[in-house]
Amino acid sequence: MDIILIPGLWLDGSSWGEVAPVLQEAGHRTHALTLPGMESRDADRSGITLRDHIDAVVGVIDSLGPGGGGGGIALVGHSGGGAIAYGAADARPDRLARVVYVDCVPHGDGGVINDELPAVGGEVPLPDWSLFDPEDLVDLDGALRAAFRERAIPSPWQVAAGRQRLSDERRLDVPATVIACEFTGAALREWLAGGVPFARELARIRDVEIVDLPTGHWPQFTRPKDLAGAILAAVDRA
Repeated sequence: MDIILIPGLWLDGSSWGEVAPVLQEAGHRTHALTLPGMESRDADRSGITLRDHIDAVVGVIDSLGPGGGGGGIALVGHSGGGAIAYGAADARPDRLARVVYVDCVPHGDGGVINDELPAVGGEVPLPDWSLFDPEDLVDLDGALRAAFRERAIPSPWQVAAGRQRLSDERRLDVPATVIACEFTGAALREWLAGGVPFARELARIRDVEIVDLPTGHWPQFTRPKDLAGAILAAVDRA
C-alpha cells in the first residue's frame, strides 16, 4: 500500500523518520511529505493557505495512478495534518482505502486547525512549552523538546487559521482510524455519544475505529515504533 504521511504544524517530512522505516519493512511504500512553505525556516510561506497544503496531498495521490501502486492508498495525518488529510479525502474519496488521524479528528466544513496560536509576520513559530497543556507534553522529555525546537519550522498562519471547505459527502464513506494519544479512546467515545462539537464531523463518518496509544501529542517522537505498529494495524485492516 502507498502510505502518505502528513505532518502537523511546525514539522516537515523528516518528522516521520523513525516511523516510515517500520512501515517500509512491512512492505509498504511511504511518502513522508514536506508541505509547501515548510521546506526551510527561510522559505516564503506568506501566501501559503490550507488549500495549498490540501492540494499538495491531492497531487501526490494523483501521481500514484489509478491503482495507487496496486495496493491502495492510505493517508496518515498528525495533529493539524489530520485536517489536511480530511480535505484530501473530500477531494479524492474514491482513491483512498483509509485515513488515519494521529491524535486528532477531522474538522467539518468551516473548521480551523487553530486560529488562537500566536502569529508573527504571517507565520506561526513553535510557541513556548508553557502554552501547551500538560497532556500534550507527556513523555516529551528535555532532550526531545530540545530536538523538536531545533527542527521546528514556522507554519503558515493561513494554514493554521484557514477554514476547511468540504463539498463531497462521499468522504464519509472512507474508513477512519483515530490513534488517541493525549486524549483517551474512552473520552473520545463519550464525546461522540454526547455530540460534542469537537467530534461532530467524526461522528458522521460511517466506519470509525479508535485505538489508544497513551503518550503526549507527538507520538512520532515519544513512541515512534508503537505509532508505526498502530498505523500498520490500521492499514492492514484496509
